[in-house]
Parts: sequence; C-alpha cells; structure tokens
Amino acid sequence: MKAVGFKKSLPINDPKSFEDVEVEKPEPEKKDLLVKIKAISVNPVDYKIRQSAAKDKELNSPKIIGWDASGIVEAVGDDVELFKVGDEVYYSGDITRSGCYAEYQLIDERITGHKPKSLSWEEAAALPLTSLTAWESIFDRLRIRENEGKDKTILIIGGAGGVGSIAIQILKKLTNFKVIATASRDETRSWCEKMGADEIVDHHDLMESMGDYENVDYILNFADTSGNWKAMTELIAPQGGICCIVNNTDQVDLNLLKNKSVSFHWELMFTRSMFETDDMIRQHEILNKISDLVDEGVLVSTINEKFQGLNSETIKEVHRLQESGKSIGKNVISF
Repeated sequence: MKAVGFKKSLPINDPKSFEDVEVEKPEPEKKDLLVKIKAISVNPVDYKIRQSAAKDKELNSPKIIGWDASGIVEAVGDDVELFKVGDEVYYSGDITRSGCYAEYQLIDERITGHKPKSLSWEEAAALPLTSLTAWESIFDRLRIRENEGKDKTILIIGGAGGVGSIAIQILKKLTNFKVIATASRDETRSWCEKMGADEIVDHHDLMESMGDYENVDYILNFADTSGNWKAMTELIAPQGGICCIVNNTDQVDLNLLKNKSVSFHWELMFTRSMFETDDMIRQHEILNKISDLVDEGVLVSTINEKFQGLNSETIKEVHRLQESGKSIGKNVISF
C-alpha cells in the first residue's frame, strides 16, 4: 500500500524529510479495525515526532506517523465487538503504532468512534485528537462537570489552535463558564470569537491584557507551559486548577502553587492507549459523544485549510504550515 514516511529526522525543507514509500498492507487481529483512510489532519505532535524519532541514527524501515483520520472499516479482528465492516469511523490513534499517513491503518476499536453523519470525511478528520485532548483536559483532569461554572471564569491559552478551538466550543455549549481565550493577530482573534469565546486577550502580554480579571478559576494551557508559568501562577485563583499539554522547556517552580492550594494536571491524549489503561474504552465513548453533539448542531468542525493527496510533497507543505506557528484551527488532507 502507499504511505509517506521517513528514516531520518531532518528539517522539513530537506528533500528526504518525507518520502513516498510502499509498505505491506496490515492484517487486523484481536480488537483491531483495518480502516481504509479517506482523510487525515496534521497536529503539532506530528512534526515534533518527525523532528525527534530518528535524530541520532537512520531507521532501517520508514516510520509512518500521523494521528487523526476518518475512513471506512474494511476488516475486523476476531475480538471486535463495537464495529462491523462498512462502518464509517474517525479516531486519533496510538502513538506507539504505525500512523495514518497511509492508505490503510490498524486501530483498536476502544479508541475509535463512529464518524459524525453530518460531516464530510475532511471535516470529521479535523476533530479526534483535539476533541479528546480538550474533553479529557476539562472533564477528566480538571474534573469540571457539565452545566457547572456559573459566575466562574476559565482562561484558554492558545485559543485559535486545534485544541483551543474545540475546547472553547465544549465549554460554551456544555458548561456555564465565562471563557477567555488568548490570541494576538486579527485573524486568530476572529477565529476565537467564531468558536464562541466571551473575551479575547493577548498572550504576548498576558498579565496586562487580562485587565480587570485579577484571578481566573481554571487555566487550560494549550501553547507554552514554561513561557506562561509565572503569569499562570499569578492569575490562578485560590483552590483553582491548571491543565497543560505542552512539555516544559525550562524548569518551573511548583512551589508557586502551594499557598493557593492550586492543583496542576498534565494531559496527554495518548496515555490511555499507550498504557492500555482499564478505562481505555472511554475514548470510544468520548468520540461517540462528540459525534452526537456535532450531529445535533451543538459543536462544529474546526477545519480551516484543506489539502489534497497522499504524497510526500503535500505532507511537507502542511508540516511547514504547522511549524510556522501561524496555523489556525485544523489542516486536513483528503486522499
């Protein structure tokens, strides 16, 4: 089958940063679905893995990455119970397995959802990774409850990115929080407003731009943990909660949270599949919930730019956009 992969971690402008390859079509076993992929979307984790997975030596076989896709179930493993051949699905996947830059992919049914009926393949492919990350950050890590949040505020750092875009919607539609999102450019501010944010502040001078908001009850940081650490510790309310998804680039002082008894949480969407946790099936349930909310008109796809073709040149183009730091919403490639 056709795929796009790499053997060495190289700058995206290097001709061999991605290459078109032929690999063997996989066979499903146990709880695996074999999915014929229709569309994928690209996330920051994609270029971070490309930059680091083969930094010190060249791999013997091409590494295929990618963790957002929609497609049709073509075959199932013997232990599959939740899906059948012909089902339309969407999913993010497992970082320890081969990714979705390929014609076909194996995916565990417990981390797969039924595709929203009202969305195209491209619109659906934009949602899984970011929806799971946002949902887990809000409801599983910070333990916010639906319909909670009256007279309370939550700050989203990185409001125009893929995760921020869907987190704004989830909070506005399913809770009563006042949602403050960060954005600095006119186009990113407009995007956050379109997603439903109540107020927009500038992350370049977060403390100053927060104005009258001395404290916020919760902070979701989807952008820069170390760079925003001091501002977050000052802005968070006593007994509040902070959830981050981006690795530290410098050491941070957790003691700054002690006097306020603030809880700090990490969120990694791949944790459940990576460790095959007892509640791994929760991602199947979350994706189905998101699908229902989309079909009911509560949530909308965060797709922004569309690309065409399973080939190395298209993949490179989208990685360049992701690495530029100017991506808004989600970038999707249809096959």
